[in-house]
This record gives sequence, C-alpha cells and structure tokens, in this order.
Amino acid sequence: MPTTVLSSLYQKVTYRLPEKIIELTGSGSNRRYYRLEGDGGIYIGVIGESVEENKAFIKLANHFADRNLPVPRVVAVTPQRDAYLQDYLGDTLLFDAIAEGRASGVFSDEEKRLLSMSIRSLADIQYRGTEGLDFNVCFPLPEFCRRTVMWDLNYFKYNFLKLSGLYFNESRLEDDFERLADYLLSEEYSTFMYRDFQSRNVMIKDGRPWFIDFQGGRKGPAHYDVASFLWQAKANIPSALREELIDEYLDSASRYAAIDRDKFKERLQHVVLFRLMQVLGAYGFRGLFEKKVHFLESIPPALHKVKELLEANDFRQYPTLVSTLEQLADKFRPVAAADHLTVTIRSFSYKRGLPDDASGNGGGYVFDCRGLHNPGRYAEYKKLTGMDAPVIEFLEARGEVQPFLEHCYALADSSVDVYMRRGFTSLTIDFGCTGGQHRSVYCAEKMAAHLSNKYGIDIRLCHREQRINKRYSTLGQQIVEEE
Repeated sequence: MPTTVLSSLYQKVTYRLPEKIIELTGSGSNRRYYRLEGDGGIYIGVIGESVEENKAFIKLANHFADRNLPVPRVVAVTPQRDAYLQDYLGDTLLFDAIAEGRASGVFSDEEKRLLSMSIRSLADIQYRGTEGLDFNVCFPLPEFCRRTVMWDLNYFKYNFLKLSGLYFNESRLEDDFERLADYLLSEEYSTFMYRDFQSRNVMIKDGRPWFIDFQGGRKGPAHYDVASFLWQAKANIPSALREELIDEYLDSASRYAAIDRDKFKERLQHVVLFRLMQVLGAYGFRGLFEKKVHFLESIPPALHKVKELLEANDFRQYPTLVSTLEQLADKFRPVAAADHLTVTIRSFSYKRGLPDDASGNGGGYVFDCRGLHNPGRYAEYKKLTGMDAPVIEFLEARGEVQPFLEHCYALADSSVDVYMRRGFTSLTIDFGCTGGQHRSVYCAEKMAAHLSNKYGIDIRLCHREQRINKRYSTLGQQIVEEE
C-alpha cells in the first residue's frame, strides 16, 4: 500500500508515525502525491511509476537545494526509488495566487510582483543550477536534441492533430517539422531547461516562489522555459505584461551571461511555436484521448495563443504547418459565453415522473421511447443500460430506432438552428421510457452525439436513473465525465 511505504519514510525522517495521510489532487502525470501530517511536521510523499524519472527528480532537487535554489529537498527515498518524501512548500500555487488576473486579464501589483519574482528566479535555476551538474542524471535524455524535438513534434501530430479529424498533407508537414528542428538546433545551449516551467509548478511560500516538477529537465534553450511560462494557455498574460516580463527575465539572466536581447526575442518566437505544439500534444492526449475536463478546456485558449503568434510573426518557412495550425484554431474556436447555447439532454423513467425544469423557461422536447421494443423484457439485458454494446446491438438490429431518431433529430435541429441564430442560451431535450435504463439512455446518447457532431455546441447529458452526468464540450464529439 502506498500509505504504508510513505508512513515508513516519514517515520525514518521524524522518528514518529504520521497522524494524517491525505492524497492530493492528481496532475497530468502518473505520479501520486500525498500530504503527511504529524508531530514531526508536514511532508509531501510521492509515489512514482517511473523509477528513472524519480531518480532524475531526486538528484536534481538535491543538487539545486545544495545551491540554495528555491526547490523542495528530498529527505527520504525507498531503496527501489519508487517513492520518496520531500519538503512541504504549502498549498498555494502561483496559478491560484494570480487567479483574479487570469480571469480578468488585468493583473494587480501583487500578482505582477509574483510573476516577476518567478521569472527572475528562473534564470537562477537555468544558470546557477548547472554549476557542477552532471546532465547524465536527466531523464529520458541529457539534452535537447533532434530526437527530443521530433518526439514533441510527433507527439503533437499523433495525439492532437490526427485526433482532431482535420485533413493535412503529412509529407509536407514533416518537411516543415525538419525545418523547424534545424532552426531550433542551430545554436548550442549550456543552460538547464526546466521544460515544464508554468504557474501550476510554482508554489508561493512566505511570499516567494518555490519550484517543483522539474524531473523532465535537461540541457537546452533557456527560451523554452520563458515560452512555457508566459504563453501558458490558462495564465492569460496580456502581451504588454508579457513583454515586461521578458525584459525582467533578460535582466536577471544577464547577470550570468552576455545576451543579445533582439536575437533572444527573435528566436523566442520559434520556440514559442514549438512549445505550444508540444502543449497541444499533451492536451490532445489528456483531453481528446483520456477525456479529462481540465485539458479539454485548455485547448481553445492554447489555440488562441497559437493564432496570435501566427498573426504577429512571419513563419513563411513553415507554410504547411502554419496553414494547419490556422485551420485548427478555427475548428476549436471558443464560443463567447454571452451567446453560448447549451443543450441539456436527459434520459428518465416515466415511473418517476418528468425531470424538473432546471432552466425555468418551460421549453424543449420530451420524446417517448416506449413505442420501441424493450430490451428490459429479456433477462440478459436487465443489468445493462443503453450505453452497453449488447443493448445497442439489440435496438439497432430491429430497425425501429433509427427512423424514430431521425424524426427527433429533425425537430431538435430546427430548434438549435433558431436558438443559435437568435442568441438563446438554453434548450432541453428529454427521452423517457419505462425504466429509464435502456431505450431512453440509448436515444439520449445518440442525440448528444448528433448535435455535438453537427453543431459543436456545449451539451449537458444526464441519465437520471443511473445518476450519470456527462458533458460534450464545444470541441466536437469528445465526451467528458463531469467531476
């Protein structure tokens, strides 16, 4: 058990057992984090599936801590290197500390101070952190090279672009990938590249930034971390403030090396392009494939950043890439909240009555599925629902359900067209059957997929009797389990 292992590490450090072990909210990685509390103090316990990645973090963290850089020190490790205990840095993420600025686009003086301190301290890790550092401890490779560049470019292609359903000329895109890789590798780098330097990986303790989650770091371009931090999709840093923070960073980095500011800023734009593609690959895998809400919701703002970048820079050497990214930005364009239509689709049992009208407008449709042959009459289907393959096959094999749904689609489409044109924000479509388990569930699922595919609108899907809530986002057919 993870808690048993972490309790042993806590006892090893404090000579006491923890009184409380609380699992923390997961991130996008395969690591699991716990807060251990007791008379011996508070520590963070980590269970990591990748031993090599764990080794990299442990060595990097203690190397940086030895140089008085603001990172957690690892205080105890299992012999197998599959779990470790590190210093507790509090519970405040920079991401949360700048929440008001992120929401409004107007950052307070205190929020600007935290952003400035963070990016100035970045230079310390990138330059001072390399003193005496053996980059061979880094995982999976010691430096930024063609292999790692092509990994990230293909990560974008396979985990986002191909999942998007957008047509593209793969051969020409690969030509542009090669040209971008050539540009990124045309300089030698000696700095530590944090790789995932963003506001969710910065903790605020005693008014100062502390840094976590740098296990993917390696030797590489300093530009990459600046790009990661200032173009983070949900950080919402406006361009004027971004320029100020770039200058703050360059002032700090200039304490360690002579930097041509104009050349740095020019190269930075290409690195931003590369970083945003890597981020989209991650969002595609975690969102479009794993269907996690946070990552799905990050896609439109990330592509908005891409569009802004393409409009502000001349990337003519990458024509197919630019064209493809422009099409993606249009495909995943966010919808303004003021005129955003949300369709609520529900399945229910007539035995328990009609669903409540949560919208308050009293409108919408109620479709009666009881005219369809009922799978619930047969023992083999009694414990299944309209989301299960055997029930789906039963309903579709009889030839009744498709004509029924076509009539439902026609009515729903007519309303959606009018509602979108007139700026209405809410439409409800309900499907009822005897038990609210088979026919109504199947039809509600089909209606949600139909409207999402045709209109790309926000859809709330509720199977009342199963207590299942889902959401089709504005990203097309991708479905998300509501948390």
